Amino acid sequence: MTVFALGPDEQEWCAALRAMTAERLSPLAEKGTEGRVNRPLVAALGELGLLRRLFPDDGPLRALDLCLLRESLAQECTEAETALALQGLGTYPVVQSGTEAQRARWVPEVAAGRAVAAFALSEPDAGSDAAALSLAAEPDGPGRWRLTGEKCWISNAPEADFATVFARTGGPGPRGVTAFLVPADRPGVSGTHLDLLSPHPIGTLVFDGTPVTGEDVLGEVDGGFAVAMGTLNLFRPSVGAFAVGMAQAALDAAVAHAGARTAFGGPLKDLQSVGHQLAEMATRTEAARLLVYAAATAYDTGARDIARRSAMAKLLATETAQYVVDAAVQIHGARALRRGHLLEHLYREVRAPRIYEGATEVQRSIIAKELYRA
Repeated sequence: MTVFALGPDEQEWCAALRAMTAERLSPLAEKGTEGRVNRPLVAALGELGLLRRLFPDDGPLRALDLCLLRESLAQECTEAETALALQGLGTYPVVQSGTEAQRARWVPEVAAGRAVAAFALSEPDAGSDAAALSLAAEPDGPGRWRLTGEKCWISNAPEADFATVFARTGGPGPRGVTAFLVPADRPGVSGTHLDLLSPHPIGTLVFDGTPVTGEDVLGEVDGGFAVAMGTLNLFRPSVGAFAVGMAQAALDAAVAHAGARTAFGGPLKDLQSVGHQLAEMATRTEAARLLVYAAATAYDTGARDIARRSAMAKLLATETAQYVVDAAVQIHGARALRRGHLLEHLYREVRAPRIYEGATEVQRSIIAKELYRA
């Protein structure tokens, strides 16, 4: 069943979440330092029960619930949205593939906002082509390895308390990858911050003979690529939801500005060029939203075409958000480029989702492959 509209209860919940975000989370985000983990913000996400929603007691997380959560947060505070999403991304391999001991150790801490997680897949020479990763897990006795190499473009690195780390235990390609749960205090782990256009925390992780054992393995040895894809398949539609939230925030700002700004003898909104631009922004945003909801519902119902739907949702939503934010800046003029303006912030935020968790070009390749498969 495809979701074309939210019910009254879902609409009310999303509105309440937006209000709570503006009141409780935005002030904490403003006090944080760009490019660094905002632990008070993460703690507040835990105290308000939002992180707990990522790990429901009555069954697996619904992709649609995750999308509604991320979209609502993003409309009011992208920092809060990103902090929550990164907690889920880094922890879900533990939820889906970890042992009872691994889940008991880390999931309650993440849900409470006391521990920060990272998802360490990308490398300097293995970004979109994740199966080409080269971080070595060198044998060090039965059921023991030492990790040697570097991960790059890792959100929450190097400040995370633990990371899901994907390393090569076998031959080339996806079948030789193993997922490990690596605490930050393990010997040989270090890292540096990266200063990017995007304001969220990101950096490198370096492993210098870091010891890991069979107790640190998530899932099966040489089965780590499936662990990674299992997490990404769940989170990919919600990246689209994040993008839709940013697009809606930019659209709302543009509509308000066009109604209040006077130019050429009347409100800016009365100019046909502006009105048509707003109409195009609104239509594209709604189309992206519906595609995201449809992909999430496909995931929740176990549809066979989830790979295609998720790729389409992320592709359209992230490209749409880039367009809408840019158009909103154009409508506002130079004031939108001032440091601290909402649209200046969104302009920097909106670029990264077109790259991470599968770049736009990768999504198109997935869609094409699925079309031929069908």
